[in-house]
Amino acid sequence: MARGKLRIYLGAAPGVGKTYAMLSEAHRRVERGTDCVVALVEHHGRPRTEVMLHGIEQLPRRELAYRGSQFTEMDVDAVLERRPAVALVDELAHTNIPGSRNVKRWQDVEELLDAGIDVVSTVNIQHLESLGDVVESITGVRQRETVPDEVVRRADQVELVDMSPQALRRRMAHGNIYKPDKVDAARSNFFRLGNLTALRELALLWVADRVDEYLQEYRSEHSVSKIWGSRERIVVGLTGGPEGRTLIRRAARLAEKGAGGEVLAVYVARGDSLASASPRELAVQRTLVEDVGGTFHHVVGDDVPSALLDFARGVNATQIVLGSSRRSTWQYVFGPGVGAIVARDSGPDLDVHIVTHEEAAKGRGLPVARGARLGRARSMWGWAAAVIGPVLLTLLLTGIDTDLGLANEMLLYLSLTVAAALLGGLLPALASAAVGSLLLNYYFTPPVHRLTISDPHNIVAIVIFGSVAVSVASVVDLAARRTQQAARLRAESEILSFLAGSVLRGETSLDALLERVRETFAMESVALLERTSEVAPWTCSASVGPRPVERPEDADVDMPVGDHMALALSGRVLPAEDRRVLGAFAAQAAVVLDRRRLKEEADQARLYAEGDRIRTALLAAVSHDLRTPLASIKASVTSLRSDDVEWSEADEAELLEGIEEGADRLDHLVGNLLDMSRLQTGTVTPLMRETDLDEVVPMALGGVPEDSVVLDIPEDLPMVSADPGLLERAMANIVENAVKYSPEGERVLVSASTIADRVEVRVVDRGPGVPDAAKDRIFAPFQRYGDAPRGAGVGLGLAVARGFAEAIGGTLAAEDTPGGGMTMVLTLRPALGCVPTQVGSGAEDM
Repeated sequence: MARGKLRIYLGAAPGVGKTYAMLSEAHRRVERGTDCVVALVEHHGRPRTEVMLHGIEQLPRRELAYRGSQFTEMDVDAVLERRPAVALVDELAHTNIPGSRNVKRWQDVEELLDAGIDVVSTVNIQHLESLGDVVESITGVRQRETVPDEVVRRADQVELVDMSPQALRRRMAHGNIYKPDKVDAARSNFFRLGNLTALRELALLWVADRVDEYLQEYRSEHSVSKIWGSRERIVVGLTGGPEGRTLIRRAARLAEKGAGGEVLAVYVARGDSLASASPRELAVQRTLVEDVGGTFHHVVGDDVPSALLDFARGVNATQIVLGSSRRSTWQYVFGPGVGAIVARDSGPDLDVHIVTHEEAAKGRGLPVARGARLGRARSMWGWAAAVIGPVLLTLLLTGIDTDLGLANEMLLYLSLTVAAALLGGLLPALASAAVGSLLLNYYFTPPVHRLTISDPHNIVAIVIFGSVAVSVASVVDLAARRTQQAARLRAESEILSFLAGSVLRGETSLDALLERVRETFAMESVALLERTSEVAPWTCSASVGPRPVERPEDADVDMPVGDHMALALSGRVLPAEDRRVLGAFAAQAAVVLDRRRLKEEADQARLYAEGDRIRTALLAAVSHDLRTPLASIKASVTSLRSDDVEWSEADEAELLEGIEEGADRLDHLVGNLLDMSRLQTGTVTPLMRETDLDEVVPMALGGVPEDSVVLDIPEDLPMVSADPGLLERAMANIVENAVKYSPEGERVLVSASTIADRVEVRVVDRGPGVPDAAKDRIFAPFQRYGDAPRGAGVGLGLAVARGFAEAIGGTLAAEDTPGGGMTMVLTLRPALGCVPTQVGSGAEDM
């Protein structure tokens, strides 16, 4: 049963007209022919609201006694019994009288929604649970009746009922809200202009948040990547330094200038963990962000500007706030800095603010090269070659007597610099060049053992030495970055190609897909979690790996898929650039899960369609086959009751015989219908035990004329494992069908024999037979082959027989009878301990 839809009229303050708006909507629906009732509406003596109740059906309330007084509450049982299309339930946050069905009225509404009833309700902004402290600080009144925000957020429609504070106070002065004796007190307390203005702002901001959720859902469903500046959303880039506090406060002030502005602070950590911020400072900044109403986010990315821009575009941000660089002037030789790169690559849809602070230009350590990293082990070998290598080479050269010359000595040191560049990249190469230059100058450049150079040519040589070292290191660093970028792009293309191919191939193995996610991102476990609503607990639809998480909050990485589904990964934190591919995996997992459920629904729909087909065929079949014996019985009874004719004993006996035959036919038809119904609903439960065919088969012949069947059941036939009752019903239907189609004067043979590890019962007739193409069709319900006369049955006999045969572990098939006719072969399993032996059959004698 589909869950009902909830529509809520959210009032900015009491008296703005939310109940009136709800009743107006009810009148519109009633005029359109909708079955709409008033489950509970409080008009509080307001005449205009009371008038709006006229013309709408009102259900009686339930009376409750509490502390010597009588109270009324909504009668949930009465609403469920009445089962309207739409129910009006006022004051969603109301607390029910003790002894009621539920503690809160919103819980009553949940029951109605679960029953498939649409509900229209009302609530004021001050009754939302998350705003209780704020409302108390504004109005000085603590709201005791509250409703969880999630209940209102998951409503299908939320409509704000608003009114300016001045207009609301005028309405109160006219007596449209409270009685005249209460107006002055209300205007002086809760309904002051300041209170109403603040409540109105809270309502507008809350609804704006809800609208923003709808927008995010739309952007996600339609894959909109371009930023829509519908709301100021400000991203603050943090480095972990003390200037982060200044940036957060500045972003908060920017957010306050735009209605509903939002602050999102993000710290981008490098994936190689070579640099990290102070955990204590980040904790302080996280607290500060939450205090100003923002959110804190932590992402991993080797390329900080790209990770920051990817995050900003992913959350539909409109502004980015960054601090001015802490670099000294000389450090800009290593690159333009994060702020400059973000401003350059932000595009026209993102504004970038560079904020000055006290730490600006005070210097910081040399930056690690942007882009790809060469790996920790390789970097360590590079630093070893850069620092230790020149020292060892100097000891070697000073320890031998041979004078190689300055040029050769410089080439040896240059080779170490190139080796450091190849191993560790730019920084080890620069260190090697610096150490090598100092050692060359001190030990091998005249005057030796002094840090001076007398020959200008040697100065040029050392400068060229340093230039070559830097050039080689830069080339190696660039090549490493390009290699890793190419490898990443190739891996991403292979992954996306795999996903596209799986979509085209229609693969539906969710576990295989999750295993691919675990292998791709080197995770410990992956789980696809979902829930029915925002307040419902998470459930695991599928998982791979040990110890999968049970909530997205417990995962190292979680990728939302819509509102109520998430892909949760545990094992490590993913870089920001990997989330794009992970998002593709998450979307595909949702598609696979939806496809699997659609398949299950399609299978269920096929069962329903088959049931509808059977019901249609039943109506068509029984419209004649049940009425014929009924008509015969009625005619015989009417004749016997007639006073105009005096019947002889023979005539009366004939009429009574006709009644008995009609009743037997009815009993047979109804019995088959009931048996088919049991088979269709799966309620046939066989009681298996050792059964002797010599006892069961003769009992199955009670419905056919005597001398119409020949039995050939060997005495030494092993016992079979079956339910005697079901076996008798199956045999009775098979034999009756064979007798029905046998020519007049021909008898049906029922024989039994053992073949290999099974026992076969063969029912042989000499009737018209059935073509091979129709042999399976005759076992379908409501099928009668050829020109069978009407009134010969509804075509359920063989269908019931096959169903009962399969229920007891056997099979039923049709074969041609040699010389003409049809043979039904019922195959059964021998009972445990009964070893079949080959026994002859008399079927060949027919």
